[in-house]
Amino acid sequence: MAPAAARQGGSLCRTACLQLLFGLLVLSLFCEACKKVTFNVPSKLEAGTLVGRVNLKECLKSTEHLSSSDPDFRILEDGSVYTTNIISLSSEKKTFTILLKDIQRHEEKKIHVNLLAHQKKTPKTRHTRDTVLRRTKRRWAPLPSSMMENSLGPFPMQIQQVQSDTAQNYVIHYSAAGPGIDQDPKGLFYIERETGNIFATGPVDREQFPSFTIICYATTPDGYSPEKPLPHVIKIEDDNDNAPFFTQDLFEFVVPEHCNAGTVVGKVIAQDRDEPGTLHTKLRYRIVSEQPPLPQMFSVHHESGVITTQKQQLDREIIGKHVLLIEVRDMDGQSFGLCNTGTVVINVGDINDNAPYFGHSSYETKVLENRVNVEILRIPCLDKDEPNSPAWNCRFSIVKGNEDNHFAITTDGRTNEGVLCVVKGLDYEITSLRILEIAASNEIPYAVVPYSSSLSQSSCTVRVTVLDDDEGPVFKPCLFPITIDGCATVGTVVGKYLAEDPETGNSEGIRYRIAPGQSNWITIDENSGELRTAKLFDKDMTGRQCNITVFAVDQSGKTGTGTVLATVSACDRYYPTVTPTEFTMCRDRKPVYITAVTSNESPYSAPFRFDISDRSMGSGWQTTQQDDRSILLSPRTDIPFGIYKIPITVRDNAGRLGTNMVTVNYCDCTTPSDCGTVRQVSPAVTLGVWAILAMILGSLLLLLILITLCGCYGTGAVSKHVPDDLANQNLIISNTEAPGEEVMDPHIIPLQAATVTSCDQGVGIGTIGHEVKTGGQSFEMSKGGHQTLESVRGYGQSTMEQGRYSYSEWQNFMHSRLGEKVYMCRQDEENKHSEDYVLPYNYEGRGSLAGSVGCCSDQQEVEVLDFLDQLEPKFRTLAETCVKR
Repeated sequence: MAPAAARQGGSLCRTACLQLLFGLLVLSLFCEACKKVTFNVPSKLEAGTLVGRVNLKECLKSTEHLSSSDPDFRILEDGSVYTTNIISLSSEKKTFTILLKDIQRHEEKKIHVNLLAHQKKTPKTRHTRDTVLRRTKRRWAPLPSSMMENSLGPFPMQIQQVQSDTAQNYVIHYSAAGPGIDQDPKGLFYIERETGNIFATGPVDREQFPSFTIICYATTPDGYSPEKPLPHVIKIEDDNDNAPFFTQDLFEFVVPEHCNAGTVVGKVIAQDRDEPGTLHTKLRYRIVSEQPPLPQMFSVHHESGVITTQKQQLDREIIGKHVLLIEVRDMDGQSFGLCNTGTVVINVGDINDNAPYFGHSSYETKVLENRVNVEILRIPCLDKDEPNSPAWNCRFSIVKGNEDNHFAITTDGRTNEGVLCVVKGLDYEITSLRILEIAASNEIPYAVVPYSSSLSQSSCTVRVTVLDDDEGPVFKPCLFPITIDGCATVGTVVGKYLAEDPETGNSEGIRYRIAPGQSNWITIDENSGELRTAKLFDKDMTGRQCNITVFAVDQSGKTGTGTVLATVSACDRYYPTVTPTEFTMCRDRKPVYITAVTSNESPYSAPFRFDISDRSMGSGWQTTQQDDRSILLSPRTDIPFGIYKIPITVRDNAGRLGTNMVTVNYCDCTTPSDCGTVRQVSPAVTLGVWAILAMILGSLLLLLILITLCGCYGTGAVSKHVPDDLANQNLIISNTEAPGEEVMDPHIIPLQAATVTSCDQGVGIGTIGHEVKTGGQSFEMSKGGHQTLESVRGYGQSTMEQGRYSYSEWQNFMHSRLGEKVYMCRQDEENKHSEDYVLPYNYEGRGSLAGSVGCCSDQQEVEVLDFLDQLEPKFRTLAETCVKR
């Protein structure tokens, strides 16, 4: 058993050794040098000096542990190398190693860093292996070069070298152009013509020029370019030369008192001009000091700058303002980072955590009875909250003793006092003492504060003593509503409003009047207090209301006041109307009978009064009262035929009136059924001055012509009207010499001899001229072999002696005859259309008495009987025999 155990222990030792060797092998394989970096630095470095920056991700993408083989140097996460102590470099170079570890993947990398002290410029050969720039396969396309911001030199300082492989075949001269060379800032860089080395002549500020892009050229002495121009980027590495700063000189915030812990107060913001995304711009905040120092109430988030509360003990009534001094530092808050400070003022906002209270628990005051709208007491109120804020402003209320609303209390916003007033008069006879309970509160609700007792509403008592006073009359009720019928006439009684003496309770000796400046709707009887209407109310006033103040004065001169609320109701009665409204008047001008009707009862009914509301129509028409409900409407003078619209107003017995439009068709007819439509005569047509003057001159001229005619024909014999007994233009043969039997031919119209007392006039117009002759005559005008005859009948008035037929009978007789002739005018014997034109005839020296031979001339020839006035002697005896005396 012992040997077996020994053998087992030996195998375990061998296994452990093998595993150790395997691990060392893995470390040797994975822990290899990534690259070699050289920095040109001054010969003496202070502690905290940036040596340079190494790109760590080129060696190991995920680095969990960074370390330096030399404790004089510290490596940050972004690859920045800083000194931790004062270092002096000898003439030899100083070397240390940066170790990178990825524990999860078991990887390690090494970066060798060489530090060279600045020395005088010495020629360098291409085969030196420890220079800054290592030879690449193709030197004409080097990696972008970099230069440290605010570098101390010495200058000129080489930052890169460019070479072309064509230099093996040609003599190459190098040149460059672009910003920093021949563009602003000019002269900052240059390139050696033979070697291609690029040098910087001075320090550069990265915040002003983050990078430079220059164009490099390789040419032969004769100007040939075997290579294309090479763009080359020179990046300026950032130096932490800018301290962070706050965006505001002073930050002010407000936070409510008694807020919960962790309540956000505000946020401070700082900025850094260095390169973003580096430790130079990674800022951290902290509170340096707080006033008052104890207790510490606020904290600031290190990265975001958000300020929050730490405790729930903020009380504005104790400390109303806190002042914080906050520091911001770059380099993620490292002690060697640059920093700055800012001031933050935090004001504690007020909440309603203090209830208002009265200075005393009870107050007393006095007031005379019947006093209205008078201030009787001011009650002071105290509050510890912020003045002139909603939590400080008091609101008062009467919680007891004001059930009849005689009192009101308001707040004086300037002093925060309660102002107690009497808004309705108090009566000493009813009560002489009033006790009120008044409570106070704030505009906003009370806030519930943790760890504090609940707030109670403060109240006080007010004793109001009512003093006796000799009062004036009192209206009962104070507001007296009445309704006025919209149809009411002036003087209608609409109510009775009385006042009484409060001491005696009666209304004797009280006089009433309406206050000046009131509406004129009603009047009040001075002694009885009766209210009567003072005007008529139209439809537009329906539903309107009016407050009318009424005074009552007793015998001692004391006055009481009451208010009448008058409302106008709709009028449900109709105005009197005319029915019918359309009438026809013939030439006899028989008056029109107009009747008005209404459905109302007395007094809004008959008798009615009628008037013509239009003055222009009233001058031509007149009304005659027939009875209580009717009138006769007739024209005053001769008016032309036409349609007249006459506005008739009908007023009932109560004075209410309505307007009705009556249409009268004045027609040239005998009976209304014969009347057709004629034109309407406009009542608005008036004559101007010149038209009236022209009418006067025309009348004078016509009068002159009549006088001339009367002078010429005054001595002639009076013509007699001869009956039309010339049927068929032949004499009737009779053997008797007696008057003969009466011929009953319908074409013969017997007429009595008449004496003409006025001249009928006719006017004829032809192609040659015109002529005026007596009524009933015809005239003729001829030219050449043609003849035109026209007769125009004049409308004049004649007085016929003992005539049996009037003009109307003549017209009735001729009406049917004319209609038949008019119908026959359009047809000949064969019922064809007749051509009724002016017919030419041979000229016979003088016009024929037969007149026109047209188809429509038969009746005209019957009417023209003037040729009978000059009968030859052989026919005159026969004519006189035929005329009945």
